[in-house]
Amino acid sequence: MRGISMDQSLSIILNIFKKAEEMEAYALAAIVLDAGGRVKAFLKQDGASLMRFEIARGKAFGALALHRSSRMVLQKSREKPPFMDTLRDLADSPIFLEAGGQLIRDEYGEIIGAVGVTGDVNEVDDLCAIAGIRAAGLKTDEDYSEVDAKRMNIKTGPPIIDPRKR
Repeated sequence: MRGISMDQSLSIILNIFKKAEEMEAYALAAIVLDAGGRVKAFLKQDGASLMRFEIARGKAFGALALHRSSRMVLQKSREKPPFMDTLRDLADSPIFLEAGGQLIRDEYGEIIGAVGVTGDVNEVDDLCAIAGIRAAGLKTDEDYSEVDAKRMNIKTGPPIIDPRKR
C-alpha cells in the first residue's frame, strides 16, 4: 500500500475549496489524514470559524476508524450508542459525529487516507469532500458499484443531495 502524498493532499483541499466556491458555500476548513490517522495537510478559508481544525480532524478520523464515511459513522452511533461510546473512549483521536468525512481510496480501492470538511451543512461538506478527492484523481466510497461495494465491504448510504436545491 502506498501512502497519500503531500501534493495529492493539497490538491484535494484546493479542489474542495474550488467546489465550495462553485456551490457558494460558507467558509470551509479541510484536513487530509494519512491511512494511519496522522495529519498530512490542513487549510482553513478566510472567515471559517474557530475549532474547525478539531472538527475536521474528528470527522476524518472517525471515517478511518470505522472504514466508512463519517455520515455512516453517525448512523452507526444512532444504531449502537454503547459501541460508539466505547470506541470514542478507546480512540487516540477524537471522533466527531457529523457528516463531512470521506475515505480516500487509490486506484486499487485501498484506503490511503481520509478527508474531513467542515463549515457548511453536512451535505455541502460531503459534496465538497467528494469533489476534491475525485479532482485529485482518487476515489471515494461513492465511486463503486453496489456489487463492488459489497465485495469490498464498503458501507454506503443514500445519495447525498444539496439541500438548497430541493
